Amino acid sequence: MEDFISRFTTTTDGLQLHVRDYAPVSGGASRLPVICLPGLSRNSRDFHPFAERLSKDTTTPRRVVAIDYRGRGRSSRDPDPTHYNVGVECSDVLAICDALGIAQAIFVGTSRGGLILHIMATLQPERIAAAVLNDIGPEIEAEGLRDIRDYLSRQTALDDFEAAADHLEAVHGPAFPVLTRQDWLDMANAIYVEDNGCLVADHDSALVAPLRAMDFSQPLPTLWPQFALLAQKPLLVVRGEYSKLFSAKTLARMKAQEPIIETTTANGQGHAPLLHQPGLFERVKAFLDNY
Repeated sequence: MEDFISRFTTTTDGLQLHVRDYAPVSGGASRLPVICLPGLSRNSRDFHPFAERLSKDTTTPRRVVAIDYRGRGRSSRDPDPTHYNVGVECSDVLAICDALGIAQAIFVGTSRGGLILHIMATLQPERIAAAVLNDIGPEIEAEGLRDIRDYLSRQTALDDFEAAADHLEAVHGPAFPVLTRQDWLDMANAIYVEDNGCLVADHDSALVAPLRAMDFSQPLPTLWPQFALLAQKPLLVVRGEYSKLFSAKTLARMKAQEPIIETTTANGQGHAPLLHQPGLFERVKAFLDNY
């Protein structure tokens, strides 16, 4: 048996959105649920080990909901790729909360998910009881975004998940020295799906188009006013030790601007850290246990 239930909701424009809903073991129903928001091209499977540990915790189990945005995972691909933006995706997340009867939650936003939380803080701040920003803030680095563009633009033929794990380790290994072989295999299974005898990335390829169209010679937009609103909530900010997308300088400015926020470093990890890794999981869970 799976440790979660797959649920589907329908957007106002007719797309089917998929979530994984992990029920807590006995005694966890009264606690605030945790809603996990993945990165740009990623999906709910990224959070499986993290969600399992939270929902099955022997002292403070919680319901965990992990979302596939439109165009990712088991959610519908959007015929209009201009809808792949954080505003639309934020509206989708709020609609999913409504459909699941979740008035308030703790949100965990990895990369793109953290940007969505900046928008949510301006639209429906009452939804957010507390938040974790995983390797993301109101300002991102062009070098890191170019790396994501280039990686997603490459078409690599992969025959099986062992080959996919080899590929991921070859590309990302220098930024993730703490990961084991099993971690790379788990990542491969989270990112890829089988299609006609080969592996393909489990997202709409149209997601990459906005990155290809960006003019990296110009300053990237920032979200500092939105961050000021988000930081009114209890907030833990995680930065990967080797992240190129989220700089130590930006994290320091966030802390200087809003001293009450909590921060931590994911040692031995780049963008974006795996939250179930030893040491980091315990730090995140300690923060969650306060709410």
